[in-house]
Amino acid sequence: MIQNEIKKLCYIYVIQINTNQVRSSIVLLIALVFAMSEFSCKRKGDKYIDQGEIHYNIEYIGRFTYPTEALPHNLIVSFKDNKILFEMTGIGNSGISNLTNPKEGIYDTYYSFFNVKRYYYAGKEGETFPGFEAMKGMNIKKTQKTAVICGYNCKNAQVTFERDRNKVYEIWYTDEIDVENPNECTPFSEVDGVLLRFFFIMGNSELHFSAETVYNKDVPEHKFQRKDHYLRVSKKDITALMNGMVERSPGEPSLRQ
Repeated sequence: MIQNEIKKLCYIYVIQINTNQVRSSIVLLIALVFAMSEFSCKRKGDKYIDQGEIHYNIEYIGRFTYPTEALPHNLIVSFKDNKILFEMTGIGNSGISNLTNPKEGIYDTYYSFFNVKRYYYAGKEGETFPGFEAMKGMNIKKTQKTAVICGYNCKNAQVTFERDRNKVYEIWYTDEIDVENPNECTPFSEVDGVLLRFFFIMGNSELHFSAETVYNKDVPEHKFQRKDHYLRVSKKDITALMNGMVERSPGEPSLRQ
């Protein structure tokens, strides 16, 4: 009998196997890797879809102004005919959305707080969405690593920043979802695929996104139109509102207006 013990630590499995059973351990490890890749999330439909939704889990790392329980814990990305809507919505419909509709020339960022405060910023083609100032100086290096996430074959890239080259982040993306320029107006605009695992940095805090389910479904056209009942503000103002989520370091001036 092969004596082994499998321990689940976060999303990492540690396998302890007698050294005499090397060949068997390799077979077991390969099977386990495939199982983890295939069942860590779900695909509801075929590959190469051109409309649907991707649902992500959000992990918060760092210090935030509000308890993380009150912050959005899911990101929903809707896409159709190369139009993309990112929606992070929490309690009371509070949250942040980014809308890219190249055909209509819409590159909007929306901020809402319990439906009491509603603001939006209308950006321009090629302009990075507000709130990503902490991601300047980013270097993306593609690797040879691959994985299967939600049933899609994914490629890997490592991300570093000029301020600390020793800290390495990983992102995973696929070219098996049919969206052109899926990362336009984001810090990952040079990545030629739909991101299934990635991160954003706001101030000294981080948001990490992991795809849970990809749905092949009809998405109504109205989702990609400019939202009503939002007050248009400057990029500086909406950036201050978004950065208000992040707890400031001691001595750091307030960004709120």
